[in-house]
Amino acid sequence: MSRKLEGKIAIVTGATSGIGLAAAKRFAAEGAQVYLTGRRQAELDAAVTAITSAGGKATGVRADSSSLADLDRLYAQVQAEAGRIDVLYANAGGGGMVPLGDITEEQYSDTFDRNVKGVLFTVQKALPLLSEGASVILAGSTAAVMGTPAFSVYAASKAAVRSFARNWILDLKGRGIRVNTLSPGPVRTPGLVDLAGPDAAQQQGLVDYLASQVPLGRVADPDEIATVAVFLASSDSSFVNGVELFADGGMAQV
Repeated sequence: MSRKLEGKIAIVTGATSGIGLAAAKRFAAEGAQVYLTGRRQAELDAAVTAITSAGGKATGVRADSSSLADLDRLYAQVQAEAGRIDVLYANAGGGGMVPLGDITEEQYSDTFDRNVKGVLFTVQKALPLLSEGASVILAGSTAAVMGTPAFSVYAASKAAVRSFARNWILDLKGRGIRVNTLSPGPVRTPGLVDLAGPDAAQQQGLVDYLASQVPLGRVADPDEIATVAVFLASSDSSFVNGVELFADGGMAQV
């Protein structure tokens, strides 16, 4: 059976855990040569080993997506080794829960640097390397279209990401490059459970609460989101452009 990403060069930022790691594994299993980024070397090395030990092709590049110098270094290496990019999943990001009244400039800047600045320059600096027909996937969130207590800064940053996709497809018209936003609902990742703090009971309480808000009655596994990312990365979605694709179990649809 032909693999969906055979021979493709793919980049997944923020790929040391959670959705990013699951997507990198899936891309490699589908035949892509994958470049993974992350801010912590030990976790990055472990992610690369997990992929290569399963027979995939993976290269780790330590990089912070909000650092333009790190992005320049990443793309210089990709250009030297691969010469092009066929799939770019701008997945790196994150944020915490802070209610209005307690929001600080530091928290605002950290969230927007990771989720907005990082995504913007991850894509812009990749433009010279993006092949005709390349697929760009932006990491959105159901938070951008739903009200959530103490989550306004994160939600606003993800709304900006959604707006990027709508506008960039017009900027890139004529190059055949597709830009889509993949917006998960609650997914059992370290980033999600850490919102509840270090206590295991509180973490499970958060997961159980979120599951109760999802029509399917559960939170997602990261691999379920990675499967959707493969669809957007591959020719299966060749006429899908500028959309926000929700993988949320129906949470934001009712």
